[in-house]
Amino acid sequence: MAIALSSLTSSFSSLSFSSQISQKPFSLSLTPSLKSTNSSQFPKSNPSSLTVVATVAAEPLTADLETSSLEKYVKSRLPGGFAAQTLIGTGRRKCAIARVVIQEGTGKFIINYRDAKEYLQGNPLWLQYIKIPLATLGYETSYDVFVKAHGGGLSGQAQAISLGIARALLKVSEDHRKPLRKEGLLTRDARIVERKKPGLKKARKAPQFSKR
Repeated sequence: MAIALSSLTSSFSSLSFSSQISQKPFSLSLTPSLKSTNSSQFPKSNPSSLTVVATVAAEPLTADLETSSLEKYVKSRLPGGFAAQTLIGTGRRKCAIARVVIQEGTGKFIINYRDAKEYLQGNPLWLQYIKIPLATLGYETSYDVFVKAHGGGLSGQAQAISLGIARALLKVSEDHRKPLRKEGLLTRDARIVERKKPGLKKARKAPQFSKR
């Protein structure tokens, strides 16, 4: 019994000793970790990162301001709206419809209250479509073009705008008809996607033939 009691007391003493040992490193290990986290998580260059986030968040606001300013500019140039203007033309292509107004100016293109290069995503082919009628007559920097377009995709809208500009130029002078007709700019392109047929996979594609 004496041996058992002595062994128990020795084990209790060892337990208390181990708890004391475990407490000291715990209390000491907290302070350097706080210092390290403070120094690593909050560097001196933190304010610059905050300014970068602020500039990224401000980009949509600037885009909205530009759109609103262009809308005010278009309304000031077109009193009474598009329908009240005299030099107006309507172009169509596929499912796209574009109402075009031209006025004497410096060669600006504004589509749906946005710059034409931004609206057409900088695509050189689409930008070429809308510039061909004015370039054919040598009016690249003589007229400003204001467009309201809807329906279809950007490619169809660009070709509809081209037809609308050509039709509006006819109201400037009937002498423009011959050069525009020669370039095919007054012809309405009637090609559209052919409808799907029953029993076929697409307009003309048939399912694979199987003899057995």
